[in-house]
Amino acid sequence: MTTAPAAPAATGLVAPRPPAHRPRPRTYALAVRALGPVALLALWWVASATGALTPDVLASPAQVLDAVGELWGNGQLPDALATSLTRSGTGLVIGLAAGLVLGITTGFTRLGDELLDSSLQTLRTIPFLSLVPLFMVWFGINETAKILLIAVATTFPMYVSTSGGVRNTDRKLVEAMRSFGLGRLAIVRQVVLPGALPSLLAGLRLSMTLSVIALIAAEEINATAGIGYLMSQAQSYARTDVLAVCILVYGLLGLTADVLVRGLERILMPWRATGTGGTTR
Repeated sequence: MTTAPAAPAATGLVAPRPPAHRPRPRTYALAVRALGPVALLALWWVASATGALTPDVLASPAQVLDAVGELWGNGQLPDALATSLTRSGTGLVIGLAAGLVLGITTGFTRLGDELLDSSLQTLRTIPFLSLVPLFMVWFGINETAKILLIAVATTFPMYVSTSGGVRNTDRKLVEAMRSFGLGRLAIVRQVVLPGALPSLLAGLRLSMTLSVIALIAAEEINATAGIGYLMSQAQSYARTDVLAVCILVYGLLGLTADVLVRGLERILMPWRATGTGGTTR
């Protein structure tokens, strides 16, 4: 009589347990984000203190702080900052409005797509910096040329993002709203734009960043006021401390724009505050 073979030994299975994700404290996230800038500042300070970085190449952090105090005390920095923000903000508003309207038109209507998209895509490939001489011929060296250059630079990122977001709207939902009697404007306002919100915010983010880049180019058009004017004056007198101040101001403007869009994302799309696996970003 043969006996049945012995059953294999138990492999020690463990009951599955979902991974526990603990949200990071906000202060920890802010501290990690600050590591890069702090490291760069420390490297800059050490290079200046040891003489590896001479003032004729780049002023030290202490000299830059002194320059900030000097420019703020005599009123040059506040006036220049107000002028540059007005230029950038005005051009940005015009560009966002144009990009939003054109994106909705080409993304929501077939006729708009057939009439406008190919022309807009062609214009989008033209570097906006190449338009500087032409704008100077058309509009002169006044504020109009500067503002319109910023507007052109910020229109196309908003257009591409809006058009793509509108095209990705659930068509079944649009048809359902039409069957309930909603008109085109109501559908765009209540269905299309909320559905395209992630793309709209992405376009806003790119456009705000480009508005600062275009501002730098615009203020090279014979500016008599603004941060660019301060830079040209500092270049004439080899003031590397003032040049560093202007560069830092441009950088802070771009960083502020990015922070504002991140804040809008948290307010308008709170579900995106958590990343993959439920960890808080």
